[in-house]
Amino acid sequence: MFENINVWMQVVLPSAMAGLFVLSGYYLRKYFAEKKIQSAENKVRQLMEATKRDIDTRRREVELEAKDLLYKLRQDFDKETRDRREELTALEKRLLQREENLDRRVDVLEKKEKDIAHRESIIHSQEASLKQKEQQLQALLSEEKQRLQSISSLSKEEAKKLLLSRMEEEVKQEKAVLIRRMEEEVKETAEKKAREILSSAIQRCATEHTVESTVSVVSLPSDEMKGRIIGREGRNIRALEMATGIDIIIDDTPEAVTLSGFDVVRREVARLALERLIADGRIHPGRIEEVVERAKKDMEEKIREEGERAVFDMGLHGLHLEVIKLLGKLKYRTSFGQNSLQHSKEVAYLMGVMASELGLDFKLARRIGLLHDIGKALDQQVEGTHAKLGADLAKKFGESNEVVLAIEAHHEETQSNSIYGVLAIAADAISAARPGARRETLESYIKRLEKLESIANLFKGVDKAYAIQAGREIRIIVQSDKVSDVDTVVLARDIRKKIEEGMEYPGQIKVTVIRETRAIEYAK
Repeated sequence: MFENINVWMQVVLPSAMAGLFVLSGYYLRKYFAEKKIQSAENKVRQLMEATKRDIDTRRREVELEAKDLLYKLRQDFDKETRDRREELTALEKRLLQREENLDRRVDVLEKKEKDIAHRESIIHSQEASLKQKEQQLQALLSEEKQRLQSISSLSKEEAKKLLLSRMEEEVKQEKAVLIRRMEEEVKETAEKKAREILSSAIQRCATEHTVESTVSVVSLPSDEMKGRIIGREGRNIRALEMATGIDIIIDDTPEAVTLSGFDVVRREVARLALERLIADGRIHPGRIEEVVERAKKDMEEKIREEGERAVFDMGLHGLHLEVIKLLGKLKYRTSFGQNSLQHSKEVAYLMGVMASELGLDFKLARRIGLLHDIGKALDQQVEGTHAKLGADLAKKFGESNEVVLAIEAHHEETQSNSIYGVLAIAADAISAARPGARRETLESYIKRLEKLESIANLFKGVDKAYAIQAGREIRIIVQSDKVSDVDTVVLARDIRKKIEEGMEYPGQIKVTVIRETRAIEYAK
């Protein structure tokens, strides 16, 4: 029995266990397979639901886009329709206005035709009466000639010779007056040109004509500093004057030293060097030379910066570095008390405005205006007028031919063949002649204009008088019923003489007398 049990244990039990394991493995695989199938079905269901939601969302978006597009198309169509309707309405109005204008013109033409026909009839009748009167006049003239010949006992030829001799004497007198007047004008022009040349030479040499343009004042912390500036036996002040070329005046003025010299650049270098020496406290010849050299370098840099600032303000580019430096030097040059760089910038602005109004290249105009006085930046050792020197410099540093010619002609030393040259002349005159530009107070300027107008108003027959061109011209409007065309010449000469006798003025004043006759009618 035990043997049977052992056999069962050894054979049947393992087989049963194996079958149980196979069966359990089958059911487990079936269970897991069903789980995977169920999970896959769930995923497929979720994907289908998500896809359905996406499809619904996309459908709604497409519907909204379609609605928006339809709305925009409808709006565009309505706007286009409305614009077309407005255009048609405006066109109808214009057509109606044209029809009305044509009707009015037709009426006016009909009236004019009637007037012309009426006037032609009047003219024919007047021509007939004129012919009759001309015949009567010829008869009277022949009778008068015979009567004059009988009274004067002169023949026709003798009377003609007498008349010609009298006319010849009158022409000789008028010719003499005209020659004398032309000589006076030539003399005045020559004097004016001489004054311009002298004033230009004086400004180039920069002689000490005013304290304001030749003197700088340096403040001192105390009067003890004056002794240190002078130095032992005056060696410090001599070294400073030798290094800068400027006269240093130390007087009784409290806590101040005066720098005197015609060269503004040198005077500025001396001022910078002296201020640095005072701030440093070490003042001796070796230190003076070192500080002056440094001040000169700083001054050169400052001059370059001033030139670059001017070019930047004008919105220009492409200028040579040497040209920029020369522009910076104009900051320290004056003409009749007017700063040369400020004057050049003002001329550039004026030329730019006028060029824009005329439809020209305003940048080219500004370039010419900024460079027109660049010849003034050269030292006085260079020969020639500043216009010619400026043109040579512009040509040397690659400026265009238009710029060179305009600079050369801005003082009318050469004939200007370009519109930019004419603009340069006008802008330069405006900048120099405007009130307050040069050394003349506003009060004296206004008084001079008032006196000029009051002199003209003293004469009989003058209706109005206007001083223009900064007092360089006066225009007088006379009463046509009191002053004839011949009298205007005499009146202009008398006013000129009165101005010369009763006023002091620079240059010359142009006197223009205007006589005007107007005939006004109204067509109804």
